[in-house]
Amino acid sequence: MKKICYLILLFTSVAFAQFKLGDAKGLFMSIGVGPRFPITDMSDNSNIGVGANINFSYTDNGLLPLFFYSSIGYAHYPGRQDLYKRTDYSSFSSNVLIIASGVRYYFRPVVEQVVLLMPVIDIGAEYALFENWNQFKTGSGKSNYVEELNKFGFHVGVGFSMFILDFMTYYNYLPYAHYISVDLRVNLPIFIKI
Repeated sequence: MKKICYLILLFTSVAFAQFKLGDAKGLFMSIGVGPRFPITDMSDNSNIGVGANINFSYTDNGLLPLFFYSSIGYAHYPGRQDLYKRTDYSSFSSNVLIIASGVRYYFRPVVEQVVLLMPVIDIGAEYALFENWNQFKTGSGKSNYVEELNKFGFHVGVGFSMFILDFMTYYNYLPYAHYISVDLRVNLPIFIKI
């Protein structure tokens, strides 16, 4: 876990070293929640899950409309009912810790009257620690166990922002664990210097 934190810190330092930073700066925190839809291999065992994340983003007038961010999140996936019918499983679930970093780009507003509405694209790298609970039916002859898996991947997202409130949809690629996540996110300024 320490190595991953060091890698994220190194990646962020190198990324910021490439840019000339401006005078006006902003640091923001956002909290997002929403459903997680497993697809491909992951959908064989897991049902629709739920997730939440905390996101920290930074920009300044030399970088706008780019925002650099890092986030930490949690997701829970229950097992599929048909998994229990066709296998020896009596219970299966996944708890996932996700650490990500990336860049977000805000396009010009498409609506400026009454409310500000901007299209957003987002791309980044992510690390996920899966903790899978495997419980089997009595008499199956199999022992219950907890499995921990480390996975590295990426995500690509699109959505709309009202700056204080974002609605984002992401495709998340992790080996044998692809999923679509939908986030409703509230953005809060932590520090702004103009």
